[in-house]
Amino acid sequence: METLIVLGGALLFFVLLMASIAFHELGHLSFAKRFGVRTPQYMVGFGPTLKSWRRGETEYGIKWIPLGGYIRMIGMLPPRKGDPEGMVRASSTGRFQMLIDSAREGALEEVGPDDADRVFYSKKWWQKLLIMFAGPAANLLLAVVFFALLIMGLGTLQSTPTISSISKCVIPAEQAYLPDGGLRECTAEETANSTPAAKAGLRPGDTFVSFGGRRIEDYSQLQGLIRESANKTVPAVVRRDGREVPVSLQITANQMQDLKDSDKVVTVGFLGISPLIDRVQGGPGDVATQMGDMTVRTLEAFTQLPQKMVGVWHAAFSGEERDPEGPIGVVGASRLGGEILASENPGVEKLAWFLALLASINFAVGMFNLIPLLPLDGGHIAGSLWEGIKRGFARLLRRPDPGYVDVAKLLPLTYAMSLVLLVMGALLVYADIFNPVRLT
Repeated sequence: METLIVLGGALLFFVLLMASIAFHELGHLSFAKRFGVRTPQYMVGFGPTLKSWRRGETEYGIKWIPLGGYIRMIGMLPPRKGDPEGMVRASSTGRFQMLIDSAREGALEEVGPDDADRVFYSKKWWQKLLIMFAGPAANLLLAVVFFALLIMGLGTLQSTPTISSISKCVIPAEQAYLPDGGLRECTAEETANSTPAAKAGLRPGDTFVSFGGRRIEDYSQLQGLIRESANKTVPAVVRRDGREVPVSLQITANQMQDLKDSDKVVTVGFLGISPLIDRVQGGPGDVATQMGDMTVRTLEAFTQLPQKMVGVWHAAFSGEERDPEGPIGVVGASRLGGEILASENPGVEKLAWFLALLASINFAVGMFNLIPLLPLDGGHIAGSLWEGIKRGFARLLRRPDPGYVDVAKLLPLTYAMSLVLLVMGALLVYADIFNPVRLT
């Protein structure tokens, strides 16, 4: 039964990912049609066509290999400047030049005599930019929606200023763990000495209203104030059974792990309470903060991608443990989605994890496509921006319009990048099948 749930959850997550990809391509398509670019095809998947239908000039369809998608716009590669419209003149027989000319011919095959204003390369630079940015923007928008549902709807797990339990004794951090990694129990002598929280009569369920005259908004604030109050007597107010109860807390000093560096031990104030972990709903500002944090972490991950892919290789072929913070493919993400739904967590926890994973994958896809290298969308965005800069300087200096940027000259690099992406994708699929990232 559990296997069926995992498979069903994986299939559901996979379908949602394909829907995200379809939405990505719909972003491109909507702006391409808005700016008059003729778009013969809109496809989800690759390979042979499973099913298709035509609406106007565009064929919509689903391919047999559901690992991506694309739209086909005419005139993605321009002719060389000076070539007749819609034609490519013979050029030198250099290997790369022949490759580029062949690609130009293929791109111009569908350009008809009435398509002069409907080819991609002839559009204004900002229109081309919006067409190509609309795809990644669609994924980023989905990430915002999913994170908003999670943060503003379900809420996120946070430590609250409500007491979950009272520590029985004061144990320095360096003495808190047994050789096997387990937590050490309090001795009878240590228990008799008790903790400041126990001595003050605090109880599980008490919620801090104020500490040292300062109103408490969240646990992190309370934790910081406690740590700053070593060897001090601090007045506080807790809410208990609907009443506000004043208490006097004699904060002791103890050796604790540093909050910024877990390998470092510092002497700070100690009260002896554990916070209640609960789901707390946030607002739009929390969603924006989450997106900012995700952006920083994703950019850091991109700088480490070559090293991380080496780790995926070792995990796939040497049996090393898979890095849970490393790259993951569509197959691996879908598998995680299935494991989330098959876990023993309560329903709301399953939904929260599912939404978080779906949001994270969409965010990563959107950001990855913004990398300024062809064949990724970011390559065309960079070309459009460069065209805008060149034309802006030409107008400023009253020089002739330099025209469009010839992205076809980057085709050798594009093919090399495509090969890298193909190898990376195949490696991730293999690793996701034979040595996947797991929840536990």
